[in-house]
Amino acid sequence: MATKSSIHIKPCNIASSEAHNRRIAEYMRNIGESKIYIVSELSADNERWVNPDFGTPDLRTHYDNIKRMVKKKTGRAMQEKERERKSKNGKIIKVAGCSPIREGVLLIRADTTLADVRKFGEECRQRWGITPLQIFLHKDEGHWLSGQPDAEDKESFQVGGRWFKPNYHAHIVFDWMNHDSGKSQKLNDEDMAAMQTLAADLLSMERGQSKAETGKEHLERNDFIIEKQKEEMNRLNATRLYREHQLEVANQKMREAESVTNALIEQAQQKEQQSADLDRAISEKRSKLNKEKGSELLSAAVGWATGKSKALKGEIEDLRDEISTHEETIGRLQDKIQTMQSDHQRELMKLEAKHQSELNRKETEHAEVTSKLKNHIAWQRNLIGCLGFLLLKTNDIFRKAVHGIIRLAKDYYKPRFDTEQVSDIKDALNQFGDDRQSRHTAGDFLYLTAKQKGDLDNQEQIKAKREVENVVEGRYDYQQKRGFSVRR
Repeated sequence: MATKSSIHIKPCNIASSEAHNRRIAEYMRNIGESKIYIVSELSADNERWVNPDFGTPDLRTHYDNIKRMVKKKTGRAMQEKERERKSKNGKIIKVAGCSPIREGVLLIRADTTLADVRKFGEECRQRWGITPLQIFLHKDEGHWLSGQPDAEDKESFQVGGRWFKPNYHAHIVFDWMNHDSGKSQKLNDEDMAAMQTLAADLLSMERGQSKAETGKEHLERNDFIIEKQKEEMNRLNATRLYREHQLEVANQKMREAESVTNALIEQAQQKEQQSADLDRAISEKRSKLNKEKGSELLSAAVGWATGKSKALKGEIEDLRDEISTHEETIGRLQDKIQTMQSDHQRELMKLEAKHQSELNRKETEHAEVTSKLKNHIAWQRNLIGCLGFLLLKTNDIFRKAVHGIIRLAKDYYKPRFDTEQVSDIKDALNQFGDDRQSRHTAGDFLYLTAKQKGDLDNQEQIKAKREVENVVEGRYDYQQKRGFSVRR
């Protein structure tokens, strides 16, 4: 089956993109046992290209260069974060931040070359003005199969005795900016559809369906791998359910055989009782006839009774043979059930081991992420403490504002700032900038510095943060004009 073209573009995470794309040693060590999608033996087939026209292979440096370029061309700082603005009808609209560097993941074939993908990237630059910065061909990613591939699967192959399904793809990192105007390029849905068609034409692939046609969301790499694992676990679960059904059928057959055997045993016991009754009757007849009618009648009666007894004994032997046959059948069914139970138990142990391994991997990843976040938070707190200490020593305006916040927080009877304290805080806020985001950032910094400097308890922290926020939001100005107290 022909590989369908597909390209998915999103903002580039410059902190992790190069580590993954370049297969940096530290990155490979950190992913540890979770390296379920990378086969290091195949990494030698990977290829890369870095655009020499921009002078630096480092994405962080290029990102900073773009920020300076935007400032120079437009006179405004590049809006990096999502922000809100109010429309004409008063509705709040969220505006996405600028993504000057974006990364596309492009499906390729096993025989696709770096030159093929570079040609695609150059065509994108000419048509839409988006310039390739880096190209990486990855032919060492995919997922392991539980057994042999299907007959129509021509891509899977064996690595170290296991079957591997490759996921051939390329990462293309684009500069999405117009360096003449300082603005980002605008591509609509039709442009993205044309880009997918371009990929199919240049790479000799079948045109894939767009997300609008299929209704499916694109899966990131790790989500795709987990989805494949879920499919494999569902298949194993279906096999387990089928085997449990087979076991139940065998148990039902054994119960039916046991029921028939019990009925035959009961029938044989009845025949034996009849035979014993006849033997007693024969003995009684013989004794009676000896006394009454002589030997002739005795011989006739004995002959009849003896024949009937032999017939019953023959029937009893037949029943015993049939019982023996059923007992052999029950024995075979019990052996079969034992074998099926052993196979089922082994399958369950494999599934439990696989689930436990996946759980351990997730717990390890969570612990690593948690540790990194804690270290980052500790670093931020240390940095805030250092900056706050420096400003307290060197900046009178900042020092007065912080001391005013501490006094209010610790004053049990004073509910809000007085006019002088509000003025000091506003002066400190104005040093950081006059836009809303800068004032909010400055307000948080003042609060955190006061919290550390004044060693505020929980109630004092809540009071300080609330009143600083009231100053930042302008609620003191709004309420004072109307002669009311600040709402809390």
